[in-house]
Amino acid sequence: MKKLILLLLITLIFSCKENKSKIQSPSIIETGELDWLLGKWQRTNDEDGKQTYENWTKKNDLEYVGLGFTMKENDTISKEIMKISKANDKWDLIVVSTGKGGDNSPVSFKIISNNENSFTCENKEIDFPNIIHYEKDGKNLKAYVSNSEMKIPFEFKRLNK
Repeated sequence: MKKLILLLLITLIFSCKENKSKIQSPSIIETGELDWLLGKWQRTNDEDGKQTYENWTKKNDLEYVGLGFTMKENDTISKEIMKISKANDKWDLIVVSTGKGGDNSPVSFKIISNNENSFTCENKEIDFPNIIHYEKDGKNLKAYVSNSEMKIPFEFKRLNK
């Protein structure tokens, strides 16, 4: 009888054990979850004399592409090429600053949290910004770049989708 109970316990333990090789961690961002970011946006809290824009498009379910630029008196004074993409089950935001003052080196930020209306990215290896946050606010878009000492807000209105 003891052998039968022991055999049943061993069978029960092995039958309940998860097969970890078949379990995949869920994607932090589901298909289409960042579609609220798509479209052309104009910053509404810019410094006097400057106009900042962002344009986001979706290449496929694993990649979004953004172009941000700031103009002053018909001159582009800064430009950023941005890409949100999934590789190896991880989502990243990659930013390349070009134009005046940009060094064309890509900087990668790991997406550490998201929901249906926002996402937050982090790169602890750089001084500023080491956090980037985007969120949908009704029909508008809010973002900020920050570190432990400073936070710069960006407020956008949609120009079109």
